[in-house]
Amino acid sequence: MTTPTNRYRIAAVLAATLALAACEKNAVQQLPFEPPESSRIKFFNFGVSAPQVNFYADEVKMTAVQSGTGVEANTGVPYGGAGNGGAYLSLAPGSHALTGRIAAATDKNLPIATVTATIENGKFYSLYMSGFYNTTAKSSDAFVLEDPVPLPTDYTVASVRFVNTIANSAFPLNLYAKNTIGDTLTFIPLSAPVAYKSAGAFTTIPFGIYNLYARYTDSTANKITRTSVTLLPGFFYTISAFGDITVTSSTAATRPQLDNTVNQR
Repeated sequence: MTTPTNRYRIAAVLAATLALAACEKNAVQQLPFEPPESSRIKFFNFGVSAPQVNFYADEVKMTAVQSGTGVEANTGVPYGGAGNGGAYLSLAPGSHALTGRIAAATDKNLPIATVTATIENGKFYSLYMSGFYNTTAKSSDAFVLEDPVPLPTDYTVASVRFVNTIANSAFPLNLYAKNTIGDTLTFIPLSAPVAYKSAGAFTTIPFGIYNLYARYTDSTANKITRTSVTLLPGFFYTISAFGDITVTSSTAATRPQLDNTVNQR
């Protein structure tokens, strides 16, 4: 015979069992194992004299720096740097407000550059903060480019694309390469004229170690030089011109420079 006390105990056990089963079922249903988005984006801070920033897609923080204590540091992507080490980050297709926001404690999270861009499914993109940082308005220019890496990959050559982020380049820039081994005299053209906020197509070149030069169209004077750049077979490289084209110092942080970032697909 089942006493009232035993009935209560049985009911409690059944309730606990049902609750545990429900928790286990919900746990399986709610596991956050969603497939990664098929679109990708990377971020560059090439706004001359711009502060360090964190990049956002809408209100989702895409880049940040962790401090030694395990919390977010008041540092971010510095001028001349790329977010997440230059690697692509997953982003859902659709229209997004892409922003660079101040990482420092003063004016923390203040947007200083914003671009609204439509991200298409399965495509790769780069956002460039560019031009000159306005310290009064606390703003910088910016633009987004698609990164149309050609497929299939040719593993016998390197591929190079040129991007111009220099707002005060008086004319479009051309990119040239000169081999440091073998034929060291011939300048190899790697781009058609590239205006500010634009990119050239990917151009193949035999793998090797090269000196790179950016020049104004129809000029033989090198406006920017970068030496000893290794270009490997089967890799795709984006060479970006950034800085102040009028600076002639070889050490000034704002001098015109060439960034070399691998398109890591």
